Amino acid sequence: MRRVAVASFIGTAIEFYDFYIYGTAAALVLNDAFFPGLDPVNATLASFSTYAVAFAARPLGSLIFGHFGDRVGRKSVLVASLLMMGLSTAFVGLLPGYATLGVWAPLLLVLLRFVQGIGLGGEWGGAALLAVEHAPKRRRGLYAAFPQLGPSVGFFAATGVFWLLSAALDDAAFRSWGWRVPFLLSFLLVGVGLFVRLKISETPVFAKVRAAQEAGRVPALDVFRRHPKELLLGAGGMIIAYGLFYTATTYCLAYTTGTLGISRNTMLGLSLVACLFLAAGTWLAATRSDGAGRRKLVLAGTGLAVVWGLVLFPLLDTGQPVLIALGIGGALFCMGVVYGPMGAYLPELFGTTVRYSGASLAYNLGGVLGGAVSPLIATRLQPAFGSASVGWYVSAMAVVSLLCVLALPETRSRELG
Repeated sequence: MRRVAVASFIGTAIEFYDFYIYGTAAALVLNDAFFPGLDPVNATLASFSTYAVAFAARPLGSLIFGHFGDRVGRKSVLVASLLMMGLSTAFVGLLPGYATLGVWAPLLLVLLRFVQGIGLGGEWGGAALLAVEHAPKRRRGLYAAFPQLGPSVGFFAATGVFWLLSAALDDAAFRSWGWRVPFLLSFLLVGVGLFVRLKISETPVFAKVRAAQEAGRVPALDVFRRHPKELLLGAGGMIIAYGLFYTATTYCLAYTTGTLGISRNTMLGLSLVACLFLAAGTWLAATRSDGAGRRKLVLAGTGLAVVWGLVLFPLLDTGQPVLIALGIGGALFCMGVVYGPMGAYLPELFGTTVRYSGASLAYNLGGVLGGAVSPLIATRLQPAFGSASVGWYVSAMAVVSLLCVLALPETRSRELG
């Protein structure tokens, strides 16, 4: 189980490292590197739009990798998703900017983001199933906590690398080549991830399905026919987790450095502190879900998020570092309380023959609705209606997720076989 925990954790850590280095670069430098002819607001919107492309591709990745994960097996699909995800990220670091390639630069950037999104679409579902389907029934929440800690560690690593580069380089060097270094490090991370994943075995739950030749021909169609409620409500439950994460990190980084004029180094340092709140919320909720139940803790997290959405921007607007860290850290703690139990909750909603497809689709559809559009909507809301409107938007997402989870059952006592 130790090897399984490490293998499930490392993929989601790399996933969020890859995604967040792009989000950080989108907030700080990609607008100048790839969209230099646009005014600041539209350049930021264009940068965040390329960021959203990968979210749009993730459901497609869920269909592709979920199909083979439910028919061929979890392990082989996880190796393929890691390669596609990590290498497309690394190639962003090698891509010349607009000054060299002209219009081809943003087009190739969008293509790489699309490929990355397809790989990412298959990553989380396989990692969660790897942990949950190996775990004892009464400890599924505990073992599912390991892939759910991926965002905390990936976020910390990505922010830490950017913070070190920002502190060590002057602004010209950082904008010229320094921002590329975190992307290139993905080559190394992919190698480590492959080394770990090639040593694990297939999950015993799926091995029984394969031995009995019970795998469905088109698992995704079976999900839509047999589990439409679980799919749509599970996706709705994920909206606030994604919305909180990408509003509190990607958008708030752009807002505080651009609109409030806080230094890049300060905000990256505060983000490092805030990610500790995310790790604490994730671990606390995931491990307690084995006793208290998944649904109860997810509802608690969404309820907290309704309130925190209204608190977040007043704290940021003070310009005080301690209060900014509290605002972002509190938002990420709420996200962790929702996200932690989801590692076991979403897989438990679906049967073994469609579990990879169902859990992945729910997870990534929630990402489109919560993560892809949040920075774009926030960028439009703030200039037009003030920062408080972004907070109301976050609270509205939390209400939607709360209502969706209220309509779902508790699952911790379900058999997975």
